[in-house]
Amino acid sequence: MNYEITRRSLLTGLLSGAGLVAVGGVSAAHAAAEIDRNRRRVLIATNEPWGTYHAAPLLPEAARLGWEVVQLVPDRTGVKPDDPVTVATLDAVPEADLLVVTGAGDWPADCAKRLRRLPLVASSLAYQLPVEAPRAAEFRGRLRAITASSPAEAAVFDDYLGTRREIAVVGTPQTDNLPKHAPEPGTVLVLTSVTRPDATGGAAPGTELLLAAAERLAAAGKHILVGLHPREDRTLWERYEISAVPSVQAAARTEVAIGIPGTVFPVVAAAGVPLVGCTDPKLQIPGYLLSVCSHTIASPEDAVAAVAEAKPVSRKVLYEAVGPVGGSARRLFKVWRDPGRPRR
Repeated sequence: MNYEITRRSLLTGLLSGAGLVAVGGVSAAHAAAEIDRNRRRVLIATNEPWGTYHAAPLLPEAARLGWEVVQLVPDRTGVKPDDPVTVATLDAVPEADLLVVTGAGDWPADCAKRLRRLPLVASSLAYQLPVEAPRAAEFRGRLRAITASSPAEAAVFDDYLGTRREIAVVGTPQTDNLPKHAPEPGTVLVLTSVTRPDATGGAAPGTELLLAAAERLAAAGKHILVGLHPREDRTLWERYEISAVPSVQAAARTEVAIGIPGTVFPVVAAAGVPLVGCTDPKLQIPGYLLSVCSHTIASPEDAVAAVAEAKPVSRKVLYEAVGPVGGSARRLFKVWRDPGRPRR
């Protein structure tokens, strides 16, 4: 995509392609203004600079609204050619209506510092810890709105940003099209994290525990289906079936899911799948991610029994952890469309 194309030329092309001309007193300029009022271009900066998988669930609603979502990346080295998420670097930033930061790590903070004139919103699209981020103070005074998926996530995000603000609870876009739970007998979903850190983001301890637990489950006759984190080392799991579809869709096939608690856990729970969490002593996990686990284990010896006893969580626990189910992307884009006045 050529980011040197101006917004005016883009609109001109849209009007020409749609056959919009000055008819009945309606000028092309007026029609262009109507389109411009309804369209938006949103820039997103995440703590995982090349982690476009956080923005991907937003694309269907963006297309429906006629919006464009562009993720800011340091460079294009970490972007796959077939990635559906449009990206741009700070050296070639397209005209935009809004900057959304999903965290307060170095990359989002750098983007906010560079793009001072854009309205700024913070939206939690991946879990954080309830400890104020070192660079949150640099931009929190500019925030026009803050969103989170659930009440519990909102409380954590508030602490993380160091604010005492009203946070809009919008739900998780990944729950907008949950698959029907139709488990295949004896099938267990293994939800991995990231074994080794890279330029995109860090790693979570616990892979050795999860690998050993998967071995115990396979030895007990369970069919192991692996839902890989987008940055996980695939070779660690090739002895099992690796899902060709995202983990939430894969969960529909399984009786129970076991893994290192992460952002996907509440979404899998919303699909009706019981969860078992692998909790390494070095892991730092927000309480609401653990709350959707029927059981947690710290030893692989406990895996078979925990999976056998796992049950879905209650509706109350589910709402607190995942928020409202259905229509989440619509609610999120509504906040982004009208983020209100700056609050300090």
